[in-house]
Amino acid sequence: MRIELTADKLNAAGCALIPTMGALHEGHLSLVRLARARTDRPVVATVFVNPTQFNDPADLERYPRDLERDAVLCAEAGADIVFAPAVETVYPPDQPRQPVTIPPVAHLPQLEDAGRPGHFEGVCQVVSRLFDLCQPVAAVFGEKDWQQLQTVRAMVTLQHRPIDIWAGPIVRESDGLAMSSRNTHLDDKHRLDARALYRALNASTNAPDPSSAEALMHAELEAINADIQYAAVRDAETLMPLVEHTDRPARALVCAFVGGVRLLDNAPWQPRRQD
Repeated sequence: MRIELTADKLNAAGCALIPTMGALHEGHLSLVRLARARTDRPVVATVFVNPTQFNDPADLERYPRDLERDAVLCAEAGADIVFAPAVETVYPPDQPRQPVTIPPVAHLPQLEDAGRPGHFEGVCQVVSRLFDLCQPVAAVFGEKDWQQLQTVRAMVTLQHRPIDIWAGPIVRESDGLAMSSRNTHLDDKHRLDARALYRALNASTNAPDPSSAEALMHAELEAINADIQYAAVRDAETLMPLVEHTDRPARALVCAFVGGVRLLDNAPWQPRRQD
């Protein structure tokens, strides 16, 4: 395994790519292992803390960075290359940033864009640049950031890129909490409270329709006084509200601040059958 800090000697064309912002945990590493298991091509993990997808400069500043640790973990998981470019490599100061078409799925009401305006513009911009630099034939994204996964899939289609997008299942702690680098910011009390997101998703499966499912999710989150950003049941691909009597796959999605930490989770959803 080698570490590359610039694109000059990267030679990654045809790789399977795993874009990350570092601070790696088992969730990230499961994506590296998925890529390793699915291809004989080079597996490249990127470690780049993207400034364009942070709304709060303080959040960007305190984001954990430990490239040496991340590189060791990537090597153990099966990566061939860790690409850790500087901001100037991804966004050359002497070159204007090319506009990126943002898919409609990134801008749906009452989901991520409501609390993080401009976030997916940053995501699409950096992912598009990493695709340009690395020239992958496949890229792996986790299902935990479900709207991001669908946004990247739609962007690849809009850009006519010959890249397969592979989805990695959510990796959870033993009590159900979805793994996230943000979990480290939770104190002991709020770490216990955070389990309510998973309980909310489980509760939604007892509902016969989306509105009832959303009410059950809200109740679980309100019980811990979470600052609820959204608790919604949507079409799994388009993330539009469900049409009555549809048989399309659906997804329950939750996002809430717990102890000042923004957490999100999701799971497949289908209405409970009436006896």
